[in-house]
Amino acid sequence: MQETRTLSQRLHLDLPLLIGLATLSCIGLMVLYSAGEESTSTVIRQAVRLLVAFSVMLAVAQINPRHLFHWSPWLYLAGLGLLVAVLYVGDVAQGAQRWLRLGPVNFQPSELAKLTVPMMVAYFFAERTLPPRTLQVFVAALITIVPTFLIVRQPDLGTALLIACSGGFVLFLAGMRWRLILGLVLLLAASAPAMWQVMHDYQRRRVLTFLDPEQDPLGSGYHIIQSKIAIGSGGVYGKGWLNGTQSQLDFLPERSTDFVFAVLSEEFGLLGVALLLAVYLFVVFRGLYIATQAQDSFGRLLGGSLILTFFIYVFVNVGMVSGMLPVVGLPLPLISYGGTSLVTVMAAFGVLMSIHTHRRLLSN
Repeated sequence: MQETRTLSQRLHLDLPLLIGLATLSCIGLMVLYSAGEESTSTVIRQAVRLLVAFSVMLAVAQINPRHLFHWSPWLYLAGLGLLVAVLYVGDVAQGAQRWLRLGPVNFQPSELAKLTVPMMVAYFFAERTLPPRTLQVFVAALITIVPTFLIVRQPDLGTALLIACSGGFVLFLAGMRWRLILGLVLLLAASAPAMWQVMHDYQRRRVLTFLDPEQDPLGSGYHIIQSKIAIGSGGVYGKGWLNGTQSQLDFLPERSTDFVFAVLSEEFGLLGVALLLAVYLFVVFRGLYIATQAQDSFGRLLGGSLILTFFIYVFVNVGMVSGMLPVVGLPLPLISYGGTSLVTVMAAFGVLMSIHTHRRLLSN
């Protein structure tokens, strides 16, 4: 056991967090095999992506948090530049302009912003007296709003929501006064009519479908209706692995990506959902513990923001699949089929592990 701990310290890995992430990945591969029509090749492709993502996590974990602190402004500016470039020379697919092409590789700069925005806001507050003053809150909000606005223009509301939350969480953890929080909430509520006017037609339909999915059961409401049927039909114990009717008979759309939670719910029931959510909560609480143990404000603010944003990732996906939130196109982290967002999530966990393990090495 001592050897395992020593090895994990040398690799700058937090063993409990690593076990939680590996457990989620194994659950994801098992559910994906069923959701992907029992395709071995699909599982292998996802396993390769997981291997790449875990490798990225390992690489990021080796970076000392002090280096991340000094790199934050430059990474933030580089991310902004890439987001601006997307609006002018980005590739268009399915009506959205979100990708940049570098040779044979396509990537989404918005994924980079999930890391650079909380890093920059944490950098801004790291050497200032907390709680922040009103002017400092305004500057931090501006740091968050600019990339969020650029991503909304692509359009990509799901990613914009996560980035806005990541900056907002740093503000909250920095001790922003409750009256300022209330003021921001009221400002957002007052701006809702203006936001409705600038939304695209398909985004408005998603909101209306959330309010009443039965108004178009074979069109915009089809996804959520079929998803709720799948979740409800799982009962307490589920129908069994590979035995879900909604997924196996092709009633459930996007069952391997955004709606994979419905597949798990149908096949493993309430008990399976409880187990999955328990593992997610373990990962979140471990991440919060790591953030509280950080040795400086930058590590505490950045670590807390990253893990709370991960929680929002899970919360929004489960909420939209179960009909409690509008559909915004966010995958279930480490469970849904995909690659780009997976790498970003694991890079964030690499930052958390770096914050924790470098602290432990300095304290020994």
